[in-house]
Amino acid sequence: MTLNDLIPLMPPFQAAANAVATVLLGAGYYFIRSENRRMHRNCMVAALLVSGVFLFSYLTYHNLVGYAPFNGQGWIRPLYFTLLGSHIVLAAIIVPLVVLTVWFAARGNFKTHPRIARWTLPTWLYVSVSGVVIYILGFHIYPPASG
Repeated sequence: MTLNDLIPLMPPFQAAANAVATVLLGAGYYFIRSENRRMHRNCMVAALLVSGVFLFSYLTYHNLVGYAPFNGQGWIRPLYFTLLGSHIVLAAIIVPLVVLTVWFAARGNFKTHPRIARWTLPTWLYVSVSGVVIYILGFHIYPPASG
């Protein structure tokens, strides 16, 4: 199996990774609200790892494939590009937010950690969920032209 054989598998893998990250983030939130810090930490570390694998796969895919045009027409185009635009902007913002949030947690600064996590969690969830929606729209509802 070559890298070219893996290219068509990357978008569904990336969507699955985003979905798994969403579940882990939700579980991590549940556990911190339940005051189970160990399980919270485990879920958040797992979400970080899954998101890191996603990011590597995503960058590799787009480095190999380039831009994938959206084939939807009519009213869906402005909706899709609004969603995509917000996703891209927040995906860029989430990286330093996650790094800061993890940094404060790793340093044991549990005064600052939750203050930043209040912004990090909903932003990360939005990026993960919108990534799955973008995948469904761009690869299933309005699939790329074959050729």
